[in-house]
Amino acid sequence: MNSDQPPAVAGGVRPDEASAHTIATPSGRRPGPGLLQDDTGGTPPLRPGAAHGLSAALGAATLLAASASFFVPGVLEGPAVTRGNLRGTALVLMVLAVPLLFASMSFAARNSARALVVWLGVVAYIIYQAVLFLFGTPFNSLFLVYVAMLSLALWSAAALMRQIDLGEFSARFDERLPARRIATYAFVIAALNALVWLRTIVPAMLSDAPHAFLDGSGMTTNPVFVQDLAVWLPLLMVAAWWLWKARPLGRLIVGALLVLLVVEGIGVATDQWFGAGADPGTPFASMAAVPLFAALAVIGMVPLLVYLRHLEAGGGEASRSTR
Repeated sequence: MNSDQPPAVAGGVRPDEASAHTIATPSGRRPGPGLLQDDTGGTPPLRPGAAHGLSAALGAATLLAASASFFVPGVLEGPAVTRGNLRGTALVLMVLAVPLLFASMSFAARNSARALVVWLGVVAYIIYQAVLFLFGTPFNSLFLVYVAMLSLALWSAAALMRQIDLGEFSARFDERLPARRIATYAFVIAALNALVWLRTIVPAMLSDAPHAFLDGSGMTTNPVFVQDLAVWLPLLMVAAWWLWKARPLGRLIVGALLVLLVVEGIGVATDQWFGAGADPGTPFASMAAVPLFAALAVIGMVPLLVYLRHLEAGGGEASRSTR
């Protein structure tokens, strides 16, 4: 989602090569007044650009797509379980993702680095779900709205990545950020997720009826497998390596993907509830999965909150003067 050549910071140092060292306050951190509020002042980590406008349009398109999918009878087609799953996803988009998007945009405009992480993570979540609405359900009357949701989310992510000053963003961390422990968590999540998908994919590929595991789903392939294995899990592993090596780009992307993982855990728990309720006998949704994914969302909150605790706690202008 970013250029191979990030923009330079003062002194000609590329932000992905800049030192990760910052100066902490005497207590080690300066607690902010809230989760998304700024605590440091100084130069804003977000440069002027189109990100706010694009994401405002994204929020409107997502709210329209999700509300119509959830409330309008007959819009979603396909098997009952698929319709149930996507209605659950639509509910999470309406009541969690869109409010988080607008809140994070607002706080980012007030110089909050934490809000930038949440903003980028929510945009990533919307990208993920837009793909499912486009490829996980039969063509319907909301097709162009789903396309708009995907397009605006992709362009919002690109604009954000271009506008974020990685050097300034990295300076907002204190020196006690447990980067390698968070990176290890990211590696483990990516590896376990890949293994779970491959446990279904590899036997299916070697069987005489490779598509049999999709029977009853209404899909010709699984868009979750496609985007997880092609995009999100490799991105999580690469970003975790960058975080391990103290690169600012890794700090940003891992934080955003931690947000994605938490919201996705809530989303999957909800879509399993709706899917199993729509078709209790289906193998594609289960009430037993609801507490499992809710627990995974709670577990995922731990590294995310640790990460956010050490963001906005750096020395701001003082830290940059020492790099």
